[in-house]
Amino acid sequence: MRVLPVGVDALLVEVASAEEATSLYAAARSASVGARVGVGDVVPAARTVLFDGVRDREALERWLAGVDLAARPADERRDPVVLPTVYDGEDLDDVARAWGMTRAEAVATHSGTEFTVAFCGFAPGFAYCTGLPEELAVPRLERPRVRVPAGSVGVAGPFTGVYPRTSPGGWRLLGRTDARLWDAAAEPPALLAPGTVVRFEEVS
Repeated sequence: MRVLPVGVDALLVEVASAEEATSLYAAARSASVGARVGVGDVVPAARTVLFDGVRDREALERWLAGVDLAARPADERRDPVVLPTVYDGEDLDDVARAWGMTRAEAVATHSGTEFTVAFCGFAPGFAYCTGLPEELAVPRLERPRVRVPAGSVGVAGPFTGVYPRTSPGGWRLLGRTDARLWDAAAEPPALLAPGTVVRFEEVS
């Protein structure tokens, strides 16, 4: 863990993996670190967590020194958000081959995995979900698609994600879901927030 100052009142914590970033973010939420040591906001990313609006830097650094990144707070787990998914993606067969599986085995592997939202980005409502074993990481497409339909379920590197709206994209597509990932009129507007447990359920 490395702690770096950012601007006048923020600290950026660098960790070794998305799993450690998720663990640190979950620990901060569980400990109500904002109320305890004076932090305005906590924002996770792939291998960092930003603590913004820090009013007591020394107190935050003392708290960080006591965090076990290998542990998950007992109260973090919630019922998963289930996303009904039709596995008919354009890249499903290619991903299955890369995984050394049949198409059915690849679907069973993906739908049988419990994912956790590590962080959000790219587009409103787009969640980067971890959970697949490292050996199943696949590269993005060499040439991104100009148009990926909303609801497309894809994989890239170690992550699984769902396109919340039609956009360009280079993830390998496994299928599609009708779940609404982003609703500006809702509170909160994003269906999937960091720390959310996610499961993809195969449907016809």
